[in-house]
Amino acid sequence: MKTKWTYALYAVGLLLLPLLLQSLGNAWVRIADMALLYVLLAVGLNMVVGYAGLLDLGYVAFFAVGAYLYALMASPHLIETFPAIAALFPAGLHMPLWVIVPVAAAVAGLFGMLLGAPTLKLRGDYLAIVTLGFGEIIRVFLNNLDQPYNITNGPKGIDQIDSVSVLGHSLGKPLVLGGFEVASVSLYFYLFLSLVLVAILISHRIQHSRIGRAWMAIREDEIAAKAMGLNTRNLKLMAFGMGATFGGVSGAMFAGFQGFVSPESFSLMESVMIVAMVVLGGLGHLPGVILGAVLLSALPEVLRYVAGPLQALTDGRLDAAILRQLLIALAMIVIMLMRPRGLWPSPEHGKSLQAKEG
Repeated sequence: MKTKWTYALYAVGLLLLPLLLQSLGNAWVRIADMALLYVLLAVGLNMVVGYAGLLDLGYVAFFAVGAYLYALMASPHLIETFPAIAALFPAGLHMPLWVIVPVAAAVAGLFGMLLGAPTLKLRGDYLAIVTLGFGEIIRVFLNNLDQPYNITNGPKGIDQIDSVSVLGHSLGKPLVLGGFEVASVSLYFYLFLSLVLVAILISHRIQHSRIGRAWMAIREDEIAAKAMGLNTRNLKLMAFGMGATFGGVSGAMFAGFQGFVSPESFSLMESVMIVAMVVLGGLGHLPGVILGAVLLSALPEVLRYVAGPLQALTDGRLDAAILRQLLIALAMIVIMLMRPRGLWPSPEHGKSLQAKEG
């Protein structure tokens, strides 16, 4: 009974959170929105890195695929560029959410398996280098696919992207309920929270399924897992594909939320940050991964209030943005030195390592 009341309090707190933050300013709600998107990304990457033990440094590529799919399917860009598409959709290309999300998930999952196929025999550092290269290839493609046919609009990016619509209401507009106005950013919060809860449920169920246990067997000892009859090739491909689907959905929501996408949003540093969220929180442990994602996505914004005064103390000689990155790096180093297995590690992860140390 106590657990049920605890969950009920958490649910009420999450429902009231954007409304409370809204009273302090929409900027705080936007921070919470972006934190939820990063939680969705971290939950997806945790399937690959945490469950299957496959180090993926190109995960931001799937985030980019989902974002650009939404941008192309819900903006005037393709209509203005290709007359044939304009003839097919005279009213404009404004695909609904229930079409875009499955397509983004499916295409990102396909890209995930395409990435996984040539890396099946690679491990550790070699796998990290190949996935890193894949992420950079996707970013370079997005940067250059404006010639000879303008598909991505190159470094200029795509703008005029439709806001996400749910039940006929555009989340880009506030909603008035009983005289109380719920801001647009708060509406996005509830949508992102719903997607995160679905992702957590799926991830939790997979973790305790036969597939999840097989992934963990591969993570602990791939040779032993293969000797026990597990099809490691298919299981690895499934891990890459399943993890990528979450990245695609998160990217689609990012494009609808921002209203603009460009290759600059999908740099290598974004991939590194997502990996850091999973490692910092606790590999393979869902609560830890969520904690790591929230901390690392919100920490840079909170540190703005620390970096600003420090810059003023030095008469502007220190750049606030660089100082903020330095503070984040120092915080991460201190945390990893004190908690090498993450802030909230899984009790089962690395049992073999603990046995060796003992």
